[in-house]
Amino acid sequence: TGVILGIAAAMSPNLRAEEENEARPAMGDYLVNADAEGKPVALNISDIVIGAKPIIAYPFNPKTGVLKDGSRLNKVLLLRVVTENISEELVKNSADGVLAYSGVCTHKGCDITSYNVKDNAIVCFCHFSKFQPTNGGEVLSGPAPRNLPMLPIKLDNQFLVVAGEFLSKPGATN
Repeated sequence: TGVILGIAAAMSPNLRAEEENEARPAMGDYLVNADAEGKPVALNISDIVIGAKPIIAYPFNPKTGVLKDGSRLNKVLLLRVVTENISEELVKNSADGVLAYSGVCTHKGCDITSYNVKDNAIVCFCHFSKFQPTNGGEVLSGPAPRNLPMLPIKLDNQFLVVAGEFLSKPGATN
């Protein structure tokens, strides 16, 4: 599965590290399991199973050793689908069927952790907004005013790595 990511030897608690801790995911950041304890462990493609409960991840900068868990807006929901079920555009922004979306609802900013396989819907249980991951995070129902932001990802030696910025602003609109 994953590989333990080392913390940069020269890293000391300072303002720059604190600022980076809250910075949005950036190209080259590894994705690590948000629920894991101890040192960050890079998520491997095999950690994400088709039809399984989504994994919540945070970006980790391997160059500075900073885990970017200082902002809720950095939560990333990872789920895996059959690549034949997604458009060519989504395939370009995914990693072998692993899709990455903001883990924060666009309605009121609630945490999103659920995926209903039967309905092919990411579900926010605060106000019951539903989003379709195989159609770019499109709002299916509920009060959410806009699609769930997608985060482009790619594989690097079977590990999930951020390939660009969120395609739209994460979080609630108000």
